[in-house]
Formats: sequence, C-alpha cells, structure tokens
Amino acid sequence: MTEKKQETIKSFIFEIIKMFLLALIIIVPIRIFLFQPFIVRGASMEPNFHGSEYLIVNEFGYKNIELFGGKFKVEPRKEFNRQEIVVFKAPVKKKDFYIKRIIGLPGETVEINNGVVKIYNIETPSGKILDESDYLPKNRITSGSMKISLKEDEYFVLGDNRNASSDSRSFGSINKNDVVGRVLIRVFPFNKAHVF
Repeated sequence: MTEKKQETIKSFIFEIIKMFLLALIIIVPIRIFLFQPFIVRGASMEPNFHGSEYLIVNEFGYKNIELFGGKFKVEPRKEFNRQEIVVFKAPVKKKDFYIKRIIGLPGETVEINNGVVKIYNIETPSGKILDESDYLPKNRITSGSMKISLKEDEYFVLGDNRNASSDSRSFGSINKNDVVGRVLIRVFPFNKAHVF
C-alpha cells in the first residue's frame, strides 16, 4: 500500500471519528435536555391517541435534571396548563411512563360526580364544570365519585378513554417533579402527524 493511500485512509477514518463525535455532542444534549421520543401503549387516550403512535415530548423547562451525582440540579420552571397532554413517571413503577391529560392544577380541588368533572379554585370557589367537548366524544362520561384537593406541587390527570384508563382516579395526584414534559408532536403514523 502506498504512502498516499495510507494517508487517505487515515484522513477518512479521522473524518468519520470527527463526524461521530460532533453528532454525539449535538444529539446527546438534545435527547437529554430538550426532547424525548415516546411510544403510546394501550387504549387509555383513545380516541385522540392510539397504541403504537410515535410522539416527541418537549422536556425543555419542565424536567427535573440532576447531573454529576446530584451536585448540579435544575428544577422545573414551567407550569403546565389545564388540558395539556403530558408524559410522566408511573406512580408505582418509576421506570414506566404514562401519557394523560392534565385536568387539575396545583392548589385546586377536583370533583368527579354524576359523570362530570368540576374544578374549584380562586376564580370559581363554588366550582365550575370542566368543558371537555374539544377532545372527548359527546357520550363519554367520567366514571367514579371523588373529591381531591391538590397541593402546590401536584396535578390531577385523566386519560381521554375514561372507562379504560388508570389515572388520578386510581393512583391519586401526581407530583410535578415526576412529569417529564408535554406532548409536542405526533410523528407517526405519518397521515396523523400533528403539532400540539
């Protein structure tokens, strides 16, 4: 092998290593701090989300980040809005993740009775029935009977498929530090791609 050919091979290998490191420097921080892929499993969010749909979750500003063994900590700074769809750590198995819709905000009281959801807060101390007509079919009711007051770091979440969802009706409120982020984009299937 000639010296020129050896130089060409070395140069080619060096370029591949350089491109790999550059991709690592760009992609890893984006994946850790900004966006996370998520695949929907189960029927708890039907008819709005179905099993095997591929989503991108926006984590920026929402996720509790710890680096260097907890010596560097970034607390979530953004709050979620009512009716946003979020991904969070499962209450029992923290390695699993759930997708649900935020219904109750920190400091509020949520009541479920006679198939409807009622929200009590500073603006509506006597309670107001939550209008869910934008994302629930007309005949869909919220089963169960409960009333729960949320602490300043808690959210109440429900699946859109109210009869087939394990949500705050069964496991209670979720802590804001367990929320990974909000659903940003449905990527797959392509014919249902959508930015939320």
